[in-house]
Amino acid sequence: MNDPVWSFLADRDLETGPAPHRAEALHHWSFTRDAHDIGWAILDQQGTDTNLLSQAVLEELGHILDMIADRAPKALVVRSGKKQGFLAGADIGEFRDMRDEAMVRDRIAAAHAIVDRLEALTFPTIAVIHGYAMGGGLEVALACHQRIAIEGTRLGFPEVQLGLHPGLGGTARFTHLCDPIAAMELMLTGKSIDAGRAKDMGLVDAVIPERHVHAAIMGAGAGEMDQGRQALLDRLKDVAPVRHLAARQMRSQAEARAPLAHYPAPHALIDLWETHGGDQEAMKQAEITSFAHLMMSNSAQNLIRAFFLRQKLKGLAGPGEKTIAHVHVIGAGAMGGDIAAWCAWRGLPTSISDVKPEPIGAALNRAAKLYEKLAHGDRLKVRDALDRLIPDLDGAGIAKADILIEAAPEKADLKRTLYASAEPRMKDGAILATNTSSIPLEELRDGLRHPERLVGIHFFNPVSRLDLVEVISHDGVDPQVEASARAFTGIIGKLPAPARSAPGFIVNRILTPYLVEAMTMMDEGIAPETIDRAAMDFGMPMGPLELADQVGLDIGLAVAAMLKRELDWPMPATPQWLADKVSAGQLGRKAGKGIYAWKDGHAVKNSAPQPPPEMADRLIMPMLNMAAATLREQVTDDPDIIDAAMIFGTGFAPFRGGPLHYAHARGIGEVKAVLEGLREAHGERFRPDPGWDMLQ
Repeated sequence: MNDPVWSFLADRDLETGPAPHRAEALHHWSFTRDAHDIGWAILDQQGTDTNLLSQAVLEELGHILDMIADRAPKALVVRSGKKQGFLAGADIGEFRDMRDEAMVRDRIAAAHAIVDRLEALTFPTIAVIHGYAMGGGLEVALACHQRIAIEGTRLGFPEVQLGLHPGLGGTARFTHLCDPIAAMELMLTGKSIDAGRAKDMGLVDAVIPERHVHAAIMGAGAGEMDQGRQALLDRLKDVAPVRHLAARQMRSQAEARAPLAHYPAPHALIDLWETHGGDQEAMKQAEITSFAHLMMSNSAQNLIRAFFLRQKLKGLAGPGEKTIAHVHVIGAGAMGGDIAAWCAWRGLPTSISDVKPEPIGAALNRAAKLYEKLAHGDRLKVRDALDRLIPDLDGAGIAKADILIEAAPEKADLKRTLYASAEPRMKDGAILATNTSSIPLEELRDGLRHPERLVGIHFFNPVSRLDLVEVISHDGVDPQVEASARAFTGIIGKLPAPARSAPGFIVNRILTPYLVEAMTMMDEGIAPETIDRAAMDFGMPMGPLELADQVGLDIGLAVAAMLKRELDWPMPATPQWLADKVSAGQLGRKAGKGIYAWKDGHAVKNSAPQPPPEMADRLIMPMLNMAAATLREQVTDDPDIIDAAMIFGTGFAPFRGGPLHYAHARGIGEVKAVLEGLREAHGERFRPDPGWDMLQ
């Protein structure tokens, strides 16, 4: 509930038992007994805002179990002392540099032993979960006899997103506790669920407000709370014949979502359950071996790398101080409308203006549909977000805005005209941001009274699904303005990728050669479906031509024309059919027709020949080559920023770790040799960039 009254009346403090104190051996946990001889083990990991299941945290839990071995309490409560949540999962950083499978296996086996001791306690153990319980945190909760979730809690196993599966006994305990097929589906998708659905599944035993925690614990400790157990029908789903049939279907679905060649974790999880699902102890032991093997895979190591790249970008947003109280967006087209909708959804009053009322109305309609999807049935959230999204035909919000975001078409003259009208109306200290996808800011700042307050904030389409935002600086920007722009992206839940003003910035500069090459291949008579399949076989989430339709052919044409004009790179001319489609209004997904016809948000594709293996190199190598050039020209001086921008801005195969990381893994010498071969076959556009010499 987002109503302010309910917020005021909400529970303020966590029930954590008697005043906590730490034993000499405890740094991250505290342990106390209350007047009813109930033990309270409270985790408040030092030095972090979020509890993570590190080796030290687990060892201290083992120490608490030692402490109570001689005098057992009547019950043991396990909960977090941090208001944000219970436990976010394992500390993956501790595994990041491990290269020895046996070492990982030993580490996991030792962790299993501690959690098994918790499960084996003969008196009631109760996990009280608030905020979230993810991955290893949920596995600890599963080792308790009962689980009480506070209203609003979310639970899940996101390990597959890191190329892993649960590794602390979760695969066995979860499938043994609940409907095993439903449990497998949750682990295979990596999605989280709310407390209500978790209760329906049997994953938690009760869902209560915080103020009822003490009473619930007393009831659980006295054996008065029903304890979830697997129903007879669910147990039947764990017998071998049913497992084999279900596993076959799961495997087919997993292959469609995450091919075995690229993402082995879901398939390893299915194998684990199919082989051992009927035997909890055997499944736990097999889980250790499977987890350790996956941890050493290139897929997992690169997905873990992507996780830390995400954390790096989050850190670039700064401490998250809310310096923006009002946003104004100029331009209610597809991008401007969606930017405004997202800012309002994230809690910021946002006004939106356009030269005509019709685009504003269309933007509000799209926003309402988006909010319905995001709110998961919470109509108050939809209402509040729509209240914050303010139609503003006259642009009155310009004077109130702490940041003004221009999202007009990619025409420098048009943008400068809008600035000339808006800047005199802006309040002192406000940020002027452009959503340009490619125009250097040096072209846009001419005529501004305060060019130092101009910054680029480039969103990607669709705004609600792509986390990356490029934050573009120029040689005259106020450093505080650039820092505030990065902080703003953090406030609205996006990942800032800082870049220097240059044609195409990072993402579009690197992506465009890939898209243009795909279009050149179409001109040669290769079916678009075949071209897209080659990229997807490499691991891209969608092919370049479908992506071009998704972004918008008009935007692609403008970016390609600008890069051909501005860059010292022999890019082939954009095909005439592309200009013809743009002139005819066939702009891609947003128009319902582009390279493909679009129906219900999906590209309609025909059958086509399978691509030869070498076709992927012709598509991917131009991207790698331009990444090397982007680094050489110091659009950013950090190769991690390039890799992160391409993963989170375009979906570049995350299991490959980013374009530059992939180039290093494949070998810089081999990459240059392949480029030379393509140069001989197709022309100078494949000439290896001098930047490769800096990377060897």
